[in-house]
Amino acid sequence: MFWFDRENQDVVYMDKRELETNLCDGRELKIAPDIVGDFRNMPFEDKTYSLVVFDPPHLKQAGENSWLAKKYGKLSENWKDDIKQGFSECFRVLKNDGTLVFKWNEEQIKLSEILKLAPTQPLFGNKRAKTQHWLVFMKPKEVEHGED
Repeated sequence: MFWFDRENQDVVYMDKRELETNLCDGRELKIAPDIVGDFRNMPFEDKTYSLVVFDPPHLKQAGENSWLAKKYGKLSENWKDDIKQGFSECFRVLKNDGTLVFKWNEEQIKLSEILKLAPTQPLFGNKRAKTQHWLVFMKPKEVEHGED
């Protein structure tokens, strides 16, 4: 994971998985969120956070026991609806003028397909390596939860 300080009191880490295992190369993988929850239905009040990081699964195809699926998760067959709902939830829990940082790897699904699901376009972004993108969105006052 990309957290510098997992113990920072200003950070709430949510994932729908809890897992502790060893990967095929012997490295330990530990997924221990503060809150077990689904990004499609977050257990937070509207307009709670000034900053949200959205790092959803990006794999459509991966073996159930593959290290990639264990580490990054796997999308469902309804991935377009899931990602769209995830964006909606992120914007719902963001305060007006809040910032959404979005991470995507376009190894299996192009970023252009994902951006069609977002309620607004990113302000800017950064492409890392060949397929990894970090994008920054801001919630304008007129973008409210559930509106297209």
